[in-house]
Formats: sequence, structure tokens, C-alpha cells
Amino acid sequence: MAYLANMFSYTFMVRALIVGLLVSLCAALLGVSLVLKRYSMIGDGLSHVGFGALAVASVLGASELGVAIPVLLLRLSSSAAIKGDAAIALISTGSLALGVLVISVTSGMNTDVMNFLFGSILAMSQSDVTLSIILSACVLTLFVLFYCRMFAVTFDEGFARATGANAGLYNTLLACLTAVTIVLGMRMMGALLISSLIIFPPLTSMRLCKTFRSVVICSGLLSSFCFVAGMVISFALSTPTGPSVVAVNIICFCVFAALGRARALKMTARRANIR
Repeated sequence: MAYLANMFSYTFMVRALIVGLLVSLCAALLGVSLVLKRYSMIGDGLSHVGFGALAVASVLGASELGVAIPVLLLRLSSSAAIKGDAAIALISTGSLALGVLVISVTSGMNTDVMNFLFGSILAMSQSDVTLSIILSACVLTLFVLFYCRMFAVTFDEGFARATGANAGLYNTLLACLTAVTIVLGMRMMGALLISSLIIFPPLTSMRLCKTFRSVVICSGLLSSFCFVAGMVISFALSTPTGPSVVAVNIICFCVFAALGRARALKMTARRANIR
């Protein structure tokens, strides 16, 4: 307890904890639908598009978090001539390259933009925290309000359309919420690692949980735990926050996978005994 008290005696650690927990929770909840809809890499694509927008905003002297809300990728991948993973690869790599070129030509690679690329808990200002809390609250509220519709569109979009649901609207909503979450988390995790908050918790939860609701709840709890554990490890070992959080997620995935495998073998043996 004394160690934790010393750790959170620093203002930047408290800011990182607040924003990190909110972003981790949002990313995990949205990640369940994205993984089930086979849009796992959409987070990686959006983060690269976000980096390009952040680079342009930084050069122009504009509000970085206020500018970088990219929402076009899901729409492009579902309606354009170039679809799916090809659209993600095309736009994400192009945006990342554009961002690097813009900064290199105008002002050179500066530390602030590098923080967006690789993440830094020192990069959070009070205004960033305030904006992150407001937007995270909006993301969580909209997710709860449209939970049933998200569930329907995730598992059977055709059936959802047949029942009168506007599937296109909810896909766009999912894209917007994901984009906001990605941009908020880029300060903490960096553009290259933020997608791990979307992918790991749902995949880990699915090793043991079998219903949509249980996966959503487990993902939220697991993502929050992994972020806090990663922060503690980062502070104790003086390692970067983003990679530390990802390392904890990898460990949890391996543990859950082993437990899931053991449970499957136990159930198989039980069925064999019954027969």
C-alpha cells in the first residue's frame, strides 16, 4: 500500500490511471463486437489514420485530440471498391507515411509526436484528461443505450435489417465510438500499440466465456486489470507503459487459454465416462 501511495503521489500517474482505465474499458467493450465482426485490425488502421491527423494538427498548431477523430475506415471497407483488409492496409500505411512526411518536411520529428507514435504517460495534460473523461463517458453511455442493437448487428446483420434495424447506422456508430477511443488512447499506448487494447481482452475472455454478455463483462474487467498491472510494472521497472500493458495482456491470454484448454479436456473426459 505504501508503494502504491508513493506511485500515485505523482500527478501524472493519477492522470494516466484515470484516462487509462476509461480508455481500456471503452476499448474492451467495443472490441468484443469488432472481433466478432472480424474487424480486429480496424483499431490498428484507425490508429495509423489518427497518427496522420495528429501530425497535421501538430504542424498547424491545432488541438491534436480535437482534430484526430478519424471515422472513415469502417465505411470505406464496407462500401468502397477496395474492401476489407486491403482497405485497412492501404489507408493505414498511407496515413502513417503521410504523417511522418508532413512532420519531417515542416519541423522535423519532435518528441511530442513521437509520444503519439509510441505512447507516454507524461504526455497527458489536464485538458487532455478533461476531454478524455467527457468523451469516454459519451462512448460508454452510447454503448449501454444501444447494447441490444449492437448485439443484433454483431451476430446477424441480415436478421437485424429484416427486423427493421438500421444496420448501417449502428455500424457507423461503432466506427465513430472506436475512432474516439483510439484517439484518446494514443497518448497513453501510442499509435503502434493502441489496437492491443481492442484485440486482447475480447480474445482472452473468449477462452473461458461463451455468451456475449459474459465476454463483454469479462473483457471490461480484464482490460482494467491489465492496464493497472501494466502501469505498476512500468513504474517499478522504469519500462514504457504501452509495452508493459501489452505484456500483461499476453500473460493473461496464455493463462486463460490454458484454463480453457484444461476445461475442454475435463468436459471431454466427463462425456467419455458417461458413455
